[in-house]
Amino acid sequence: MKIGFNTDGLGFQPFEQMLKTITSLGVKKLELPMGNWSSAPHVDLDALVSSKDKRDEYMGKVHAAGAHIIALNCSGNQLAPGAMGEQHEDVVRKTYKLAEAWGIKKVIMMSGLPGGPGDSNPNWITTSWPPITTEILNWQWNEVAIPYWRENIKRAADHGIECIALENHGCQLVYNVESFFRLHDAVGDMVGMNLDPSHLFWMGGDPIEAARVLGTSIYHVHAKDVRIERRMATVHGVLDTKTIDKFSDRSWNYVALGYGHDSLWWKEFLVVVRMSGYDGVVCIEQEDLTMPAMAGVVKAVDFLKSVMPECEEDLFE
Repeated sequence: MKIGFNTDGLGFQPFEQMLKTITSLGVKKLELPMGNWSSAPHVDLDALVSSKDKRDEYMGKVHAAGAHIIALNCSGNQLAPGAMGEQHEDVVRKTYKLAEAWGIKKVIMMSGLPGGPGDSNPNWITTSWPPITTEILNWQWNEVAIPYWRENIKRAADHGIECIALENHGCQLVYNVESFFRLHDAVGDMVGMNLDPSHLFWMGGDPIEAARVLGTSIYHVHAKDVRIERRMATVHGVLDTKTIDKFSDRSWNYVALGYGHDSLWWKEFLVVVRMSGYDGVVCIEQEDLTMPAMAGVVKAVDFLKSVMPECEEDLFE
């Protein structure tokens, strides 16, 4: 496996400075966000889709820095009712076009989350009571998500994309192993998991056990940690609606690698991921607001180097 980086982690730097910074740390494999949940700080998607000259100039800078784009990320909620869903779907379609133009075979997404019948906002169902909740959930799956994804994977394949890796994020229909297989079994092997342990941590899951069950359905991995905050979580539980900038008051926080779970845990996780059949790029996703962003990036790279099951000289090429 190799170490990669989701470039949003250096979103405060201009594009060329970001390339210089991350490659100076030895990291050359890049996951490039296109928009939707990301502000896409390093991409003008419309310009890149419409202009070959712009694409060539952009990729020339990437290669000149010694870097490579290994995946495009357009995570959003293309299943949302109304204008938001339409806007996010537009970014998905443009991402596919750009992936085809650049010959990139992997796209990172989220499953999306519909509303219920007649809803004007997305509706995340996490309970079986009252009974109406089960009816809404089945409608979301059978009437919206599965039909969309059956068509979406055909469209992706038409653009030369070989796999779509879905992140197991909360407030999505696919947020854990069981919900992933519900979609995968309905639409096929084009869809795999972008296994991000941070989300399973706060939901009470075990990412190591999840990796064993997912097996060869792991198509991508995010390296991101979570710390369950003492006192806050024990008093209030982990269903926390405070925004992530309120980190002093939250029950859990996204944190730099090693600041939630120690090196022994991460060593086992990465070995199990590899044993399960994944030998691709493990992309650092830096979202720790409890320390300066640059510090979080540097610490994450150093930590991941120390726990990966490869020799250091094999981690970056």
